[in-house]
Amino acid sequence: MDTTVADSPDSGSGSTGSGSGSTGSGSGSTGSGSGPGPGGSVTVLRDGPLLRLTLARPDRRNALSPPMTATLIDALTAAASDDTLRAIHIRAAGDDFCAGADWIATNASDRRPRTGDLVRRIPHAAHRVIELLHTIQLPVVCSVQGRAVGLGCNLALAADFTVAAADAVFWEPFLERGFSPDSGATWLLPRLIGLARAKRMLVLGEKVDGARAEQWGLIHQAVAAADLPSAGEELLGRLADGPTVAIGLTKQALHYAQDATLPQAMTQELFNLELSCRTGDFKEGLAAFGQRRPPEFTGR
Repeated sequence: MDTTVADSPDSGSGSTGSGSGSTGSGSGSTGSGSGPGPGGSVTVLRDGPLLRLTLARPDRRNALSPPMTATLIDALTAAASDDTLRAIHIRAAGDDFCAGADWIATNASDRRPRTGDLVRRIPHAAHRVIELLHTIQLPVVCSVQGRAVGLGCNLALAADFTVAAADAVFWEPFLERGFSPDSGATWLLPRLIGLARAKRMLVLGEKVDGARAEQWGLIHQAVAAADLPSAGEELLGRLADGPTVAIGLTKQALHYAQDATLPQAMTQELFNLELSCRTGDFKEGLAAFGQRRPPEFTGR
């Protein structure tokens, strides 16, 4: 896979623009890409069964520019049909996770876009990234240090498991910038922390640190900043060793059930159960149970 280099120098918070990346590590890892250009880059690294996506624009707090968003979309779209992958890791270089979209540069031109520009453009850009994270049948782990702002915050919250430094900051400053939220904020937050707390973040612009985010149920885990890399790797290892098909189907059923009746949710469970029971990992799970040993899943 390749690295796309962005070309926009400014940063913001919403998704009227987007950017990011650094290099990953690990044995058996493959990837490509030059150092970050003036607009930053997203590094797409294949590390055995893991796909690592790193935002690298630390001089602009990893603000996402449009080419960076395009790289994320391309990488996630390809991952969705890659049967050799078992988990995805999203992380960032530097002191902050992501300052949001590069909306200042995007709106710097004196030329006014045609009416409806946002409605035409963003569903295929920032919104597509959030949708892919939500629907891809692979577990997604996000590691957050420093600030996760606007689109950057929603990018982290759309992951299946977000691990953050206890002093990280989750912030949705849309109204403070004079425009309403986007990139799934009004859908994600109420489902994660309830309507009252969602209003505190979206309407009042309340900042939530990593420790409180864990207490609220906004994220999976908060750890000391020094422990963030190891905590993410431990979780990734556990997920990558799991029954990948069953994990993906469970993720799909959980999301489906949020807007379904109980009978509808249980019917979906049965269809997913039918599929997961046809996998090699199901047979391995039964054999391991009968032999009283840990299962050795292959992801198939």
